[in-house]
Amino acid sequence: MNKTVLGVLASGRGSNLQSIIAAIENGRIKARIGVVITDKPDAGALVRAREAGIPAVCIDRRQCTGREDFEEKLVEALKEAGVTLVVLAGFMRILSPYFVREFKDHIMNIHPSLLPAFSGAHAHRDVLAYGVKVSGCTIHFVDEGMDSGPIILQDTVPVLPGDQEETLAARVLEKEHQLYPRAIELYVNGCLQVDGRHVTIKE
Repeated sequence: MNKTVLGVLASGRGSNLQSIIAAIENGRIKARIGVVITDKPDAGALVRAREAGIPAVCIDRRQCTGREDFEEKLVEALKEAGVTLVVLAGFMRILSPYFVREFKDHIMNIHPSLLPAFSGAHAHRDVLAYGVKVSGCTIHFVDEGMDSGPIILQDTVPVLPGDQEETLAARVLEKEHQLYPRAIELYVNGCLQVDGRHVTIKE
């Protein structure tokens, strides 16, 4: 029996969380979610987790004395739940080197562009401003930089004439819901081999 326990960090509505829950429920991902943690008390991810019977907590950054206190509480909650893979699903906080070291090589993130292009918080806006014809999403391991860790999977979507941030984001999100469960499945099945910046998939 697989021992992988996921800890999902989210800040928003939790649509990627929902795609992961679905993949676990249908047997595609042979793991369980030990805890869902949000940094906002009104995050939709809390509702989705609780409806699925998954332990869910809010660690409100505003109620912490600072970043160090906030991250120490995150780490404590994740370790208490026995988490072996941290999954960032729309978690709108930059994690410090301290947090990354606590779960080194076991933190996964999704970003709504084809990294290394258009990193940061405003990927869709930057994509449209630059005028590229193709965008997409990237699943990567998290290192101590911003959106700079080894890339696991990528997929593309066209940037269409007349696209606004909302329309492009919706198209990319559809790909995210397919790609993130796939990346987690590969991790759980032991198919990912990391060598420096390169991730090899062995199935």
